[in-house]
Amino acid sequence: MRIIFAGTPAFAVPGLQMLLASKHDVCAVYTQPDRPSGRGRQLHISPVKDLALKYSIPVFQPLTLKTDEDLQQLSSFNADLMVVVAYGMILTQAVLDAPRLGCINVHGSLLPRWRGAAPIQRALMAGDEKTGVTIMQIVRKLDAGDMLHKEEYLIKANDTASDLHDKLAGLGAIGLSKVLEQMEAGTLQAEPQDETLVTYAEKLTKSEAVIDWTQSANILALKVRGLNAWPVAQTLYRGNVLRIWQAEAVEADNLMPQQVEPGTVSCQNKAMDVATGKGLLRLHEVQLPGGKRMTAQAFLNAHDVNGVKLG
Repeated sequence: MRIIFAGTPAFAVPGLQMLLASKHDVCAVYTQPDRPSGRGRQLHISPVKDLALKYSIPVFQPLTLKTDEDLQQLSSFNADLMVVVAYGMILTQAVLDAPRLGCINVHGSLLPRWRGAAPIQRALMAGDEKTGVTIMQIVRKLDAGDMLHKEEYLIKANDTASDLHDKLAGLGAIGLSKVLEQMEAGTLQAEPQDETLVTYAEKLTKSEAVIDWTQSANILALKVRGLNAWPVAQTLYRGNVLRIWQAEAVEADNLMPQQVEPGTVSCQNKAMDVATGKGLLRLHEVQLPGGKRMTAQAFLNAHDVNGVKLG
């Protein structure tokens, strides 16, 4: 098949790699415009563009994909299908209708759960036992198209959003390959989404990173995992932002005196435990401004935090 691929971040790269290694013809790649990033604010190309250029695939970076010129360009490829993976742009009906078989999307959740911008993070923060990817037909309504295939993943106790991102990106490529095979064989079975089971994964905000120590340790541990690697959970330590990269919930038992105010640190047995609304949050990896990520043990070697109140 002649395929147009639309994607931008690293999550989309395995899908494009699979297509480039397949018998299909990737006739064009669409990705977001180059944007400044980093301390120097230099223009950087997307991971998808970087891969496409290495294979000499034509790359297009329109701002909207809504102009007549953009639509004519897209239609000129006479594509059978458009594959979309984290492209970062809402597609108009004219775009959806351009390829012969329409457009399909690789979404990082088990739809209809977690439609929207941050499905990987929201699944972790909600304590879901499993997640995965769904290959779906794209319709105008957000993530509401018929489901074509799912790949499931059982979430492990120490998985972070960063871990899941990489694992689901790989599963997305596997699922996409299966869907293309079924399309060609004429065996593809589309399944409508059950609207009564829909949940939405709202976009992450920096304000969510601030730890509320009155919440339970279990909730906070999920938050730390879900916000790794962005925006990263944080609290205040002696007026400085302390980022928390890794943590786990532990039972209080005799590790901390009773009636301790949430946010108070205890350093028994060389562990860095913080009192919460229920239980203790044991910090494993932290970072101060301008410093590197370090283990809690390394942090304790350099800082006397026993009895200090965070936040």
